[in-house]
Amino acid sequence: MKNDPASINPRKCLVNLCALVPVCLVLHALLAASPARAQGEAPVSPPQSTVQLVQPSSPGPEGAMVTITLQDALERARENDAQFLAAVTDAKIAREDRVQARAALLPSVNDSTQYLGTQGNGVLPSGRYVTNDGVHVYREWGVVHQDLSPTTLMMTGYRRASAAEALARAKAEVARRGLVVTVTKDYYALAVSQRKYATAQQSLDQAQHFLGITQAGEHVGQVAHSDVVKAEIQLEQQKQSFEEAKLAMENDRLALAVLLSPTFNENFTVVDDLDSPHVLPPFPDVQAMAEKENPDLQVAIETVRVARMDVSAARNAFLPSLALDTDYGIEANSFALRSRPSVDPRVGRLPNTGYFVTAVLTLPVWDWGMLRSKLRQAEYRRQQAQADLSQTQREAVSNLYSFYNEALTARGAVESTRRAADLAAESLRLTTLRYQAGESTALEVVDAQNTLTQARNAYDDAESRYRLALADLQTLTGTF
Repeated sequence: MKNDPASINPRKCLVNLCALVPVCLVLHALLAASPARAQGEAPVSPPQSTVQLVQPSSPGPEGAMVTITLQDALERARENDAQFLAAVTDAKIAREDRVQARAALLPSVNDSTQYLGTQGNGVLPSGRYVTNDGVHVYREWGVVHQDLSPTTLMMTGYRRASAAEALARAKAEVARRGLVVTVTKDYYALAVSQRKYATAQQSLDQAQHFLGITQAGEHVGQVAHSDVVKAEIQLEQQKQSFEEAKLAMENDRLALAVLLSPTFNENFTVVDDLDSPHVLPPFPDVQAMAEKENPDLQVAIETVRVARMDVSAARNAFLPSLALDTDYGIEANSFALRSRPSVDPRVGRLPNTGYFVTAVLTLPVWDWGMLRSKLRQAEYRRQQAQADLSQTQREAVSNLYSFYNEALTARGAVESTRRAADLAAESLRLTTLRYQAGESTALEVVDAQNTLTQARNAYDDAESRYRLALADLQTLTGTF
């Protein structure tokens, strides 16, 4: 009978019991290597590292790690990046130049107080210095000056300053958008390296579990020793990959810390929002935005304006210029409204206040060709600015198509690599089951593990590439 204890084969039961050991190990490995990764999942505890990386010490008291979003990173970078701050400072300086150019168009008013002391000669009341009419001369003048040169009348200086201000603002916008690309690149490089670090941890755990499976199978005589050797090789390779992923994550953190912290504090973590949807607008909309919001094109246009104003200023230098000065006040031997003149005190006390007007007309006659040379220089700069504008327009069209196509391709790569990662996870699960059933080799399991790691890393790289492609496109269109 089947239930008769005498009919049970003890050796067969022992073999069946031992066969259950690798099955349990396989199930444990599958549960530990689940392919699903929730968005924003915190990295698991890392295995014991054999390499201790050197990290900079915190400049202040250590506190809780700060969580930084991409917008936070952009705001911090605008406060600390020297190149961007230099562009903003240039725009502020250009604004003050425009204010000064506008003020130069208006009359200026100054006050002047002078005392002229002349050595006497004992005979004449005017003293030894014949220009003066007395030993003591006091001057208190209010001077109104107005420049009536062609540059002033045509407002050439003010128009040039306005164009220079617009040029500086456009350059500041170029610097701002360039900084956005730099920060976006470093920000998502750290986010991707954190993902790859977590993937390396999972791959290392998978390799450790697979080594346990092969060792248990070898112990009961179901697995060849070559499979154990292959599993050990895979484990050592995954250990090295884990150390490389850790190094890459720390390097990316240091690179981002340079942009974000004036004290080089790396006590922060970034929000992984790569899985959040980000819509790419249709090309006609992007083209319309690029026509209005391209700062590179605006820089070229304002450069041409500045060059044209320089040509006008150089031509105005050939024309006559007129300067008017009106002086009102006193110039007398006494610092008073009325006094006796030293040259003839008998006339009594006379008024001291009065005015005089000075008009100076300057006509260029001969300067050995200097003005004409300056005009040629200005014309050369204008010609070069126009050539730069033409090339910038062509490059803007080319970059628009190139950046948009890159964004399209990157978006498609995100979808394809996501599906590839899911398939690779399923392939590893099935291959491991087949290996436990004796239908596959250890080489196939190792290959499935490597394929899963590569697929996950490729998916993370594709998402980072898409975000960077959008940032490059927005350098032409502005934020959308």
